[in-house]
Amino acid sequence: MLRSLVPLVVICLALVGWMTFQQSGVDTVREVDPASTVQLAAARADYPVPVPADLPEGYRPTSARTDAGGVQSGDPVTLEIGYLTPSAEYAGFVVSDDARADAVDDVLGGAQQSGTLDLGGQSWTRGTTDRGETVLSRAADGVTVLVTGSATEEELATLAAAVRPYAG
Repeated sequence: MLRSLVPLVVICLALVGWMTFQQSGVDTVREVDPASTVQLAAARADYPVPVPADLPEGYRPTSARTDAGGVQSGDPVTLEIGYLTPSAEYAGFVVSDDARADAVDDVLGGAQQSGTLDLGGQSWTRGTTDRGETVLSRAADGVTVLVTGSATEEELATLAAAVRPYAG
């Protein structure tokens, strides 16, 4: 029985090794195009929606969502875009005219402020979230903009500096 099992185990190990070798160069990150989500949010929001634009190479959008699909005129609109940064870390962008939106409260609730930065001609507040991640935020005219994640502070600052009003 042992003589019949050993060749089967060797064949299985060889197949697993070959499959691993074949997949070693495959990029498993699924990028998305956030354009339609941004367009929907901009069309339904009662404020000029700011979004990251002209990001350097290596920032890859991996998620985009908005709650604008079912809003009525005057309702708050929240837009979220997730990025994979050049260092393969997460950077999240959130904009909302609802300071109590889950996406805003999840990040800013309990965050400790630790100064300000000037990025892209805008003043951003730097803080640390309950999870120990850096958050860059700014609020003006009832609209809150956040950049946060596990990415380095430099990568988050690059994302924040790229935020511009959506031009359609």
